[in-house]
Amino acid sequence: MTRLGAVMCEAIIHQYGRNELLRRLAHPFWFQSFGAVMGMDWHSSGITTSVVGALKRGLTPLSGELGIHVCGGRGTHSRKTPHELAIIGERVGFDGAGLATVSRLVAKVDSAAVQDGFDLYLHGFIVTDDGDWVVVQQGMNGDSKLARRYHWLSEGLKSFVDQPHTAIEGANQGEIVNLTDRRAEASRRGQLDLLQDLGPDRILKEFAALERGTAPAPQQLLLPHLIMPAHHDVRESDVIMRRLHGNMAAAAERGPEDFSELLLVPGVGARTVRALALVAEVVHGAPCRFSDPGRFSLAHGGKDRHPFPVPLKVTRPSVC
Repeated sequence: MTRLGAVMCEAIIHQYGRNELLRRLAHPFWFQSFGAVMGMDWHSSGITTSVVGALKRGLTPLSGELGIHVCGGRGTHSRKTPHELAIIGERVGFDGAGLATVSRLVAKVDSAAVQDGFDLYLHGFIVTDDGDWVVVQQGMNGDSKLARRYHWLSEGLKSFVDQPHTAIEGANQGEIVNLTDRRAEASRRGQLDLLQDLGPDRILKEFAALERGTAPAPQQLLLPHLIMPAHHDVRESDVIMRRLHGNMAAAAERGPEDFSELLLVPGVGARTVRALALVAEVVHGAPCRFSDPGRFSLAHGGKDRHPFPVPLKVTRPSVC
């Protein structure tokens, strides 16, 4: 996963630029598809930890060349993110202290301003030499044993507390406290007023109203979110079959010349062509084509042996 993830990111950066890689990492469907191509269980929340960890190991040695840095991680590694950003900032010239504050604020928003029953345990902060960044963090619900992933992107971000996420991935868990909803602006202002102008009696009164359920609760705005099933096997219902037909039709429209040259390369067989087709879509495809990440597990299989085991002993063919 480390080697494959690094070379795919390198290809995207060279072809489309560093900011395009950040945009894709901020997209939950692409992120899940990326992890499936890398060999992780396609349906699993473990993709988040695996992808962030693999990218940190794979891209760190290339950070000087690519101008991109992966900070943070799971558990204690997440709490080291501000320090990592400060050190990298001193070396490459961006505002490391400012980004360290961003890291703390993003984590606090998803743990305090969004109270959805998921405790954060992973915080991945990916930043370029220009100071552009994407954050992918994940929380776990101890009762349901389910995870939820939160995506942030610096591009276009106007507020850290007003509709800041590019997406949140996870199943609906019922009513939550979401102070990042645009319609919660009055609540955010009201809290400041309570602290600045009123005493504890008024604060306790308002809190009691919320506990009794007498305060209005506006409907939540919907963000793009991805819900993965519990079953490990890839079923027909998990794959949009018309898109598989579309892949073949697109190849036919290209004409046989280029594809035949590919097929004539020594060592290229069915597995290579299948992997190339799916990897090429992750690297070059449009984001709207990632609504069924399960099909990307057909590229190299999954570590849980579904839809087939990842082939660990693969020889590299010699190309004449």
